[in-house]
Amino acid sequence: MRRTLAAGLERLDVVRYESGIRTPAEDQVAVEEPLEIRIAGETFAVTMRTPGHDEELVLGFLLAEGIVRSARDVGAISHCGKPGERGNVVDVTAAPGTVIDWDPEGALRRATLTTSACGVCGRRSIDDLLARVRPLVDDARFSEPWLRRLTEALAPHQLNFAHSGGAHAAALFDSRSGDTAAESAIVREDVGRHNAVDKVVGRCALDGGLPATGRALVVSGRASFELVQKAIVAQVSVLVSVSAPSSLAVAAARAARLTLVGFARGQRFNVYAGEERIVA
Repeated sequence: MRRTLAAGLERLDVVRYESGIRTPAEDQVAVEEPLEIRIAGETFAVTMRTPGHDEELVLGFLLAEGIVRSARDVGAISHCGKPGERGNVVDVTAAPGTVIDWDPEGALRRATLTTSACGVCGRRSIDDLLARVRPLVDDARFSEPWLRRLTEALAPHQLNFAHSGGAHAAALFDSRSGDTAAESAIVREDVGRHNAVDKVVGRCALDGGLPATGRALVVSGRASFELVQKAIVAQVSVLVSVSAPSSLAVAAARAARLTLVGFARGQRFNVYAGEERIVA
C-alpha cells in the first residue's frame, strides 16, 4: 500500500528481515517524480525531483544553465498540462520586452529523461562557464569556527532525510549575520543534490538576493562540477560540502576564485580553493 505524507515523503508497506526473522513493517521513502520544463510551450528539459518549490527549482536551473540572467527575465513560471499530468509540467514565459533565447535542438537532447543523481546535461567545460560568468571578485571573509558550524546547523533541518534516508539538502547562510540558525538561512531538500541547490538559488533570486556574495552554500553530498557551477553562477563566495569534491570541481573553483571546502565534518574540513577567504 502507498500512502502520501507531507514534505515529499511516502509511507510504504515493506517486509523487514532482521537476524533471520521476517516481519511486516512500514517505511518512508522520498518522493521522486518527473518534472517537464517548457519554455513558451516548448519542451526544454525533463528532470526527476521531489515535488515542491518547483518555481524555485526551475528558476535556479535556468540561471545555472545560462538561459536567463536574472529573475527579471521571467514573466511567469506556472504549472500546466493535461488532466492527470498537472503538477509535473511547468511552463516558463518571458517578461514583457524580454526574449528567452535558447536552442530547441539542444533542448531536445536535454529532454531525454535524466535521473536526479546526475542532473540534466548542459555546458560542462570550465571555459564555457567562465565565458558567461565572471570570476568572483569580493572581499568576503569567513571565520574558521563559523564554517565548522554550518554542516552541524544544517543537519536538524534535514527532515526528509531523517525519515527516509533518501533526500539531499542545501542551505544558504549569510556570514554577515554571524548566525548559523537555519531560520536565518534558505534551506531546501530534494531527492536530487542538484535540485536542492537549484531550489535554494531560485528562492534567493526571487527574493532579489543575487549575486549572493558574502554567503556560504552548504550541501549534504559531494561537491561535483555541477554544484560548483551553480555556486559560481549565483556568485556565492564559498561552497561547503560534507563530502569529497571531484577533480573538475576543484579546477572550476580555482579558475573562478570560489572558496571550496570539503569533508566538513565535526571539527575539521579541507580547503581545496580560495583559502584566502578563511580567517582564524
